[in-house]
Amino acid sequence: DPVGAYVASKIVGNLVYISGQLPLSNEGKLIKGKIGKDLNLEQGQESAKLCALNLLAQLKKITGSLDKVKSCIKITGYVNSTDSFIDQPKVINGASDLISQIFGDKGKHARAAVSVNSLPLGASVEVEGIFEV
Repeated sequence: DPVGAYVASKIVGNLVYISGQLPLSNEGKLIKGKIGKDLNLEQGQESAKLCALNLLAQLKKITGSLDKVKSCIKITGYVNSTDSFIDQPKVINGASDLISQIFGDKGKHARAAVSVNSLPLGASVEVEGIFEV
């Protein structure tokens, strides 16, 4: 659920906008730290994968079923990384790969992967998405 004054998801027409999801495990553990300092590339990819799982959980929560998804339109990934780290796209591949594996061709999407100085609660990665239903 949101940690601020916003909603986790919103449907506009046939599009579902999912707010940024953090790398929170089923056990409630948040993956924190900077990629390139506290965490390596592979740990960043795992963080992005957790973000994608949480994105899909929000999507299922608002639609009732992932079977209603026609297409993943776009995801945006934010990577809490050092100034010298340049593999943000590889980190966000953790999310993109999972979405593509789950939805097949319907999971192919446009994307942005950007570096940020900090993320809420010290999270390593945050991913938001837009889906067509």
